Amino acid sequence: MKKILVTGSNGLLGQKLIEKLSKAENVEVVATARGENRLPFAENYKFVSLDITKKEEVETVFEVEKPDVVIHTAAMTNVDQCETEKVACWDLNVKAVEYLLEASKKHNSFFVHLSTDFIFDGKEGPYDEKAEANPLSFYGWSKYAAEKLVINSDVKWAIARTVLVYGIAHDMSRTNIILWVKNSLEQGKSINVVNDQWRTPTLAEDLADGCILIAQKEAEGIFNISGKDLLNPFQMAIMTADYFNLDKTLITEVDGTKFTQPAKRPAKTGFILDKPIEVLGYNPKTFQEGIAFVAEQIGK
Repeated sequence: MKKILVTGSNGLLGQKLIEKLSKAENVEVVATARGENRLPFAENYKFVSLDITKKEEVETVFEVEKPDVVIHTAAMTNVDQCETEKVACWDLNVKAVEYLLEASKKHNSFFVHLSTDFIFDGKEGPYDEKAEANPLSFYGWSKYAAEKLVINSDVKWAIARTVLVYGIAHDMSRTNIILWVKNSLEQGKSINVVNDQWRTPTLAEDLADGCILIAQKEAEGIFNISGKDLLNPFQMAIMTADYFNLDKTLITEVDGTKFTQPAKRPAKTGFILDKPIEVLGYNPKTFQEGIAFVAEQIGK
């Protein structure tokens, strides 16, 4: 029996992990998040309220639970918020990782850390696991700093880097590009969608599967866990409109200069997936399949 502790269990990825892990055999699941549990759907797991920015709370929870594996998904991920609230970003994205690593070392826990394509400058994407980082935003720098902590720690570790995660939260509390496009066009709204930022969008369920494969195998090192299609948001919007038979003439193609945002975005990221496919047996859906998957979840 392997005990897996998940941070950020109220988040989109956290929800998918708890849902899948709670159905897995020979796994004991501990879900942790700040505040109350927002996971009514899953059974066979334990919830513990945990603020990972408080060192004492981290130490106490690890002392009680003694996890074999930690999957660390909790983070401040709003890129513009990180740019304007740097102290809060650093506390959650870097300092908390220090506390989790110290506790993982003490209890000999295998540590799976979630990271991002935003550690890259977007000049030479798509990237493999050996590519050189050069963040453009404070969010990117915070996640890169956390990666360095993990890599230089004395624990057994893996880093799962991902890109533009989309999916349906159980309480519909989060939007994503598919829902945004669908809802806007259904209401007859015109939308501007950028064509100069390239990503490999990732279905949340696929990302959860990748993290679970890493955790089960305790596969060490860096793994790119994303979707397989390199697309820009305009292409994603057109594919969404086509799937739901909505009016594409409402979608206007624009470049990133039309939007003023506090944080810089990398132009072309996306990931090469040879390593996770070969080492983990990772097999993500295409974006077309992802749209169909989301449509099924919302009953459309």
